[in-house]
Amino acid sequence: MMTNPTSQIPSSESQAVAPIFRSRDSRFGIWDLGFGIWDFLVLALVIAGASVSSGCSYNTFVSKEEGIKTQWAQVENQLQRRNDLIPNLVETTKGIAQQEKDVFGQIAESRARMAGARTPEETIQAANQQSAALGRLLVVAENYPQLRSSESFNRLMDELSGTENRIAVERMRYNERVQDYNTTRRQFPSNITASLFGFKEYPLFNAPPAAEQVPKVNFGKGTN
Repeated sequence: MMTNPTSQIPSSESQAVAPIFRSRDSRFGIWDLGFGIWDFLVLALVIAGASVSSGCSYNTFVSKEEGIKTQWAQVENQLQRRNDLIPNLVETTKGIAQQEKDVFGQIAESRARMAGARTPEETIQAANQQSAALGRLLVVAENYPQLRSSESFNRLMDELSGTENRIAVERMRYNERVQDYNTTRRQFPSNITASLFGFKEYPLFNAPPAAEQVPKVNFGKGTN
């Protein structure tokens, strides 16, 4: 006849063992923490809402970032157009104002920096340096009536003026997209998404004070 193993254990020991056997059958759930069903539903809704919001924010960031990259390409196109005009402008100016070596050196340095730029930040710095150097070239041209009456110089200046206007337009559009993106990036809960997925802040392209204060030079033919 088989006996129950626990029946052979002394009463004092069986009392100590009994809770062990009972603990194996116990069940622990979220309700044991004091949560009610409404608390659980609220928590579930918060988690679901955060997940949906995160997904929407991610898609928004991707869309805005692509818009910035597209607009930046337009800025670069116009900066390259200006960069290509500069050699002819410099050569024309050198033919009359050979002694202005400092200005020509500054322009050459700005072109080298533009060619070596690899990031938007580097390109913006190089472009601003180039704008300042071109501003100094305009000041120099005021001192040379023969240069101001040169047909080739005036033609190049017309092209440069048109390019500067296009740069200003594309820069404004780029800054608008960046401002919108950066503002969204700092808002809650988008800032959480930006941190989780590594959406970085983009730099604004602000023209330097020297470029904004470039003198308006009249290069009309026959000016003395």
